[in-house]
Amino acid sequence: MNRNAYIDGMMGLVVGDALGVPYEFRSREQMKAESATDMIGYGTYNVPAGTWSDDSSMALATLDALRNGCDLEAIMRNFADWLYNRNYTPYGEVFDIGFTCRTAISNYVKSGNINTCGCGGEYENGNGSLMRILPACIYFCNEEVSGRSSANEIIKNIHAVSALTHSHLRSMIACGLYYFLVKEIIVGSGSISERLQKGFNSGFAFYEADPANLTELAYYESMRSMAEFAKLTDSDIKSSGYVVSSLEAAVWCAANTSDYRSCVLKAVNLGSDTDTVAAIAGGIAGLYYGYDDIPEKWKSLIAKREWIERLCREM
Repeated sequence: MNRNAYIDGMMGLVVGDALGVPYEFRSREQMKAESATDMIGYGTYNVPAGTWSDDSSMALATLDALRNGCDLEAIMRNFADWLYNRNYTPYGEVFDIGFTCRTAISNYVKSGNINTCGCGGEYENGNGSLMRILPACIYFCNEEVSGRSSANEIIKNIHAVSALTHSHLRSMIACGLYYFLVKEIIVGSGSISERLQKGFNSGFAFYEADPANLTELAYYESMRSMAEFAKLTDSDIKSSGYVVSSLEAAVWCAANTSDYRSCVLKAVNLGSDTDTVAAIAGGIAGLYYGYDDIPEKWKSLIAKREWIERLCREM
């Protein structure tokens, strides 16, 4: 089968997001009492099945900007277009936007400065840049594989895309580590756990080369060994909106399942930030298992599916 990484990954992300939307903010205990088993509608936001949230909106806005290269101004213009003009939405409504993303977009609209609009405080390390970084990761994977960019140049760019909203080093490292995972899943070989391990090996080696990264990199130490990390129970995994917890939860779900459906359902059933964790995990699972492994029933429910898939094919 001729695989398109943009379709595999982006549909994986969007479907995961939509799967989690009705359950957002439910506790782990509530999810255990009434587990998610299928894509449903309404719930937390009272929206139809297949409705995606800010995770997909910002990822799609990023993807659209990347059609003409990595233009940070274009990405921020698209974010503003989403927030204020309701473009890149499933039904013309913006919902579930995080405070940091809203603040950064507002900063950009007021100042026009892409270098200062992002939020860099330690308590501004939510998952709002990690949730949207996938299209940039796929784009730069192609750049690295083709020899057009070096790893140093790529991570600098990945950090810059994160910093548009989340400029603290902890958030930027999360996006950088995700890049190494995405690259290994796309071009590597072996099981999903083996590719995740190779991706983390590359990511840790890259960041450890600069002592300035070590303090923040330590927050991700739990994922250094996939064999040990995968053995953790769900009680060891947090699924909040904190960037470290979100990456841990998504990777844990990917490492402990063997198909797309199981991966995103496991993510949703962790509770809390269900849509974003399932979107991050869904991007990984979509890339590894492929578009055809995403349940057709779920894909058929996705709002603006044809537009999303067309945008992916145009990359």
